[in-house]
Amino acid sequence: MKKAVIITGQNFQDEEFIYPFYRLQEAGFKVDVAIKDKVITKGKYGVPAKPTVDTKDLKESDYDLVVLPGGHEAPDRVRQIKEVLDFVKAMHSKGKIISTICHGPWILISAGIAKGKKISGYIGIKDDIINAGAEYIDAPVVVDGNIISSPHYKYNGDWMRETLKKF
Repeated sequence: MKKAVIITGQNFQDEEFIYPFYRLQEAGFKVDVAIKDKVITKGKYGVPAKPTVDTKDLKESDYDLVVLPGGHEAPDRVRQIKEVLDFVKAMHSKGKIISTICHGPWILISAGIAKGKKISGYIGIKDDIINAGAEYIDAPVVVDGNIISSPHYKYNGDWMRETLKKF
């Protein structure tokens, strides 16, 4: 069975967590949710995320795919967790799928894997993406190797369709 993990934190964008959570299960993935200290966390609109794994226990060998949802606050919190950055780097070095949306590319930037990539993200982080050495692409979904990115949850369908095409 294919395994995915969604890594998030407090005040995630509800639509960017809940849609991939169920869409990936529908596609046959076992889906874990990783949150620091395994604390039940809520999105901006109150949707709860119940963690199944602590971010400190993430291992690249356990997963085929990582999803990094947005919302302004959650990715900013997640990008400060060394174990998450190490995990994302390891996933990238093994060519495993990294799928991100909205402010999620901040995590790619902090993990040091954005340089030289084509990446979409929320318009508010366009300069961050460019300053990290990536090319910002204003499109509903961008695929560059093993990295799939999207700027906004209104493109959830396109984003997950392209993510699942990798399998």
